[in-house]
Amino acid sequence: MSILDEDMYKYPEHLKNELAALPSRPGVYIFHGTSKTMPLYIGKSVNIRSRVMSHFRNKNEAKLLHLTTHIEHIEMAGELGALLIEAQLIKAQKPLFNKRLRHAKQLCSLSLKHSGVEVVYAGDRGFWHEDQLFGLFPNKSSALDALRAVADQQRLCYGVLGLERLVQGRSCFRYVLKRCAGACCGKESLEGHQLRLVQAMESMRVQCWPYDGKVAVEESSETLTQYHIINNWFYLGTVGSLQEAKSINTTADCFDRDGYKILCKPLLSGKFNIIALE
Repeated sequence: MSILDEDMYKYPEHLKNELAALPSRPGVYIFHGTSKTMPLYIGKSVNIRSRVMSHFRNKNEAKLLHLTTHIEHIEMAGELGALLIEAQLIKAQKPLFNKRLRHAKQLCSLSLKHSGVEVVYAGDRGFWHEDQLFGLFPNKSSALDALRAVADQQRLCYGVLGLERLVQGRSCFRYVLKRCAGACCGKESLEGHQLRLVQAMESMRVQCWPYDGKVAVEESSETLTQYHIINNWFYLGTVGSLQEAKSINTTADCFDRDGYKILCKPLLSGKFNIIALE
């Protein structure tokens, strides 16, 4: 390690008081530098103090620590709230050392109807209430790559799936290579082919929003109770009481892939108290 590296890795005396004040509870922490608009790093943990201190034991993060002038923290009632706030802040503030959560301008999914497979876009329809959607992809190319991968694993027909053109009265080339079960030439029924496709993609199914409208998800710790306001898998904010929830009038104008991934399993697990607000 060079002299410069050693200097950067020294315990930062100017942060001593802030480190001592960090709680051993869930939440988000923010490393600030000299910029007033762009943080250096935003992270989350079920134990803020322990996670922040781990940064100071990692020599690979010496540059980050050398640039840090101030550490801010936001205490949350639990891990769900910490995940939601972290994702929201990273998108809004674009910290220098974080891997960016990119907004997928062409967010799309695979719609499996009786007529076949179609790539559909979140900008054109409400993914939160449409059934038979499978997978969330940043663009059409990624969606078709995923479809090809499933077809290869299950010996599905590229032609029937619309991935390549079929010549009437002839089987596809992949059938000759025994990579297709024969839906293109009558060796497999189209109904059977579609059923196998849906079964193979079931783990990728996009869940419809299971409520009539906006809900409050209650999350509590020994010292704090919070309500995360959600609608159509979109995180609208966190409040300390149901009365405060009425003041949140933000609407979900798009499908948020990151919010969906954070919220889907916890909300469907039955582990949280969920209060309908509409």
